[in-house]
Amino acid sequence: MIVLKMVYLANILVAGWIGITALFYPKVATVSIFQNAYPTSEIIRLVGCLWLAIALLSVLGLWRPMTFSPVLLIQLIYKGSFLLVVALPAIKNNNPFPTGMSAFFLIWCLVLPFVIPWSAWIKG
Repeated sequence: MIVLKMVYLANILVAGWIGITALFYPKVATVSIFQNAYPTSEIIRLVGCLWLAIALLSVLGLWRPMTFSPVLLIQLIYKGSFLLVVALPAIKNNNPFPTGMSAFFLIWCLVLPFVIPWSAWIKG
């Protein structure tokens, strides 16, 4: 339970900061988060909405860790998808991509399978 809460806290700090920055300061997010790999557009704000939602759900996860654990599965799916569909082809084709964000996604994809309470979901 403590590990779940630590993951939620990390989400609040990291996803919250990224979400607020991308949503309200997309030009700053383009430089700092996306490392100028993509142009500033409204899509950055859309991504900011997703990250801010994850941060807010993680606040609730501090009080109800098991109830809000599906947010971790959503993160595993979208971060893993980004790595497979965006980052790997960019590396292969020597195209720009946000390396810092991708490194964080990789770490999270390695950690989350051990944190997600699979057995609680199977029991129902």
